[in-house]
Amino acid sequence: MSKEVKKTKKTVAVNSNASFFEKTEIWFKNNERKILYFFLILASFLSFISFNARISEAHDDALYLEAGWRFVNEFPSYFYTQNAPLYPMFLGILVKLMGFKLIAFKVFSLLFNILGLLLFFTSLKGRIPAVIFLPVVLFHASNHLIIYYSSMTFTEAMYFFLQGLFIYYAVKIVDLTKNKTLDLKAQYKTWLMLGFSMLLLSTCKTSAIVVIPAVMLYFILEKNYKTAGIALASYLVFKIPYELMVRGIWNAQNQFKGQGNILLQKDPYNASLGNEDAAGFIQRFLDNCNLYLSKRFYQLLGWRDENNIEVYGLLTFLTIAIALYGFWLLFKNKNKYMVLLSLYTGAQIVLSFFSLQARWDQPRIILICMPVLLILMLYVFYHLGNKISLGQMIYSFIVIAICSSVLISSFKRGFKNMPIVQKNLKGDKYFGYTPDWQNFLKCSEWCADNLSKDAFVASRKAPMSFVYGKGKKFFPIYSVVKKDTITDQSNPDSALAYFEKNKVTHVMLASLRLNPNDASNGFINTVHNIFAPIAQKYPTKLKLVHVEGAFEECSLYEIQYDK
Repeated sequence: MSKEVKKTKKTVAVNSNASFFEKTEIWFKNNERKILYFFLILASFLSFISFNARISEAHDDALYLEAGWRFVNEFPSYFYTQNAPLYPMFLGILVKLMGFKLIAFKVFSLLFNILGLLLFFTSLKGRIPAVIFLPVVLFHASNHLIIYYSSMTFTEAMYFFLQGLFIYYAVKIVDLTKNKTLDLKAQYKTWLMLGFSMLLLSTCKTSAIVVIPAVMLYFILEKNYKTAGIALASYLVFKIPYELMVRGIWNAQNQFKGQGNILLQKDPYNASLGNEDAAGFIQRFLDNCNLYLSKRFYQLLGWRDENNIEVYGLLTFLTIAIALYGFWLLFKNKNKYMVLLSLYTGAQIVLSFFSLQARWDQPRIILICMPVLLILMLYVFYHLGNKISLGQMIYSFIVIAICSSVLISSFKRGFKNMPIVQKNLKGDKYFGYTPDWQNFLKCSEWCADNLSKDAFVASRKAPMSFVYGKGKKFFPIYSVVKKDTITDQSNPDSALAYFEKNKVTHVMLASLRLNPNDASNGFINTVHNIFAPIAQKYPTKLKLVHVEGAFEECSLYEIQYDK
């Protein structure tokens, strides 16, 4: 007769002579599960009060939504190649299963964010010192931008989940290969999951393609060459069928060819300026270092004002130096988990800084690398805290400054957002936008309700018009077409021929602000620079059909090619 034995976790006693670092480590071990629940509840609560029921003025989230809809409704003639296609494909599955349900899509982002946090915590607990791990997890759970993306249809929420999945299996593989012995019969499932997670990462964000060489480099540094080959094979087992599927079903080019031409250009919106040369790419890298490591990094920590656009080369240098020193310390102390993750994060940063034009300057580029960067930098101060007098006190002040600024920023934004989301969920889907955006989006909806199905309307933000225009397809205008080099405006005859060739019947001229906080600072005039020369030369070819709004209005014109 067997006895049921109840397993209980032993509580580790705290030595009265233990240091602050040691006491924190023991406290964490004794309360690990409670701490995890606290972070999950914190992230869920902040996501709830910060929930955004609208789409972003940044446009990319609407682009993914439109792509998901097109995956279903234009199958198999449409494949998304503007960047990595995984998230639009996932949205396509949701569209197929439940129709176009914006709030439902956002709930999936929230779930991805919570699961990503759970995987991150589960994977790295006990593998880095608790005094480093806890503030980094707090950042992951409560940073205002991560929370923002948890209710938006950008790729970041899914990416944090997939990155957590990769970290989970990478840690398992590091444990399995520590003694450099292989038992593929017993380990093959873990290897396959590592390869699958690498495929998912690299098809969710193009810059994440570095995960494969980073993993291989880790095993080469370990002089475990056979394992490096197995890592590559575990990826190719999924990558080859995926590429065959893309070519066989959609007959499409891959994501890298789709983006490559734009990334090579000096200006992503003006191909006429030509492609970047070697010196240009180096300057691009240096500019991005300054933008992201002296500005965006510290804005995300809450230490710099978001409206401050100044960059500081010395601060960039110090940030890089501290992160590299942290990597050296981790390497020296043989923390294999963080060596692998640091190689991956560092490679992703380098690739992004070389490939992305500095004018984009989006905080989400560095956001996905923040957890590992914070670990690297805090590890330096942790090391010094064990070496110098008052070091642990100084470390504590740094951590308190990070945690308090992150929490204050997120809670402020969350409580400010609550009245807005309440109005949105009660049916006022335009509440929270500035008047320029309200008029633009209302005009998009008017087009869907009042124009014929064959009407094809040119829009400066076509994917956003698509979402608020109830699935009506709009013609995108991202730059001045058929530009005259003397006037910097369109050549009227060439522009008319271009739109007629693309079967465009109408155009929306919106007054979208250059500065969202200042209506008097001008508006985005891309569309105006195309159609003003047409109106001057051919006054009868543009017929006013509708005006939305009394100020900062959006005007809809019909293009009458035969007049």
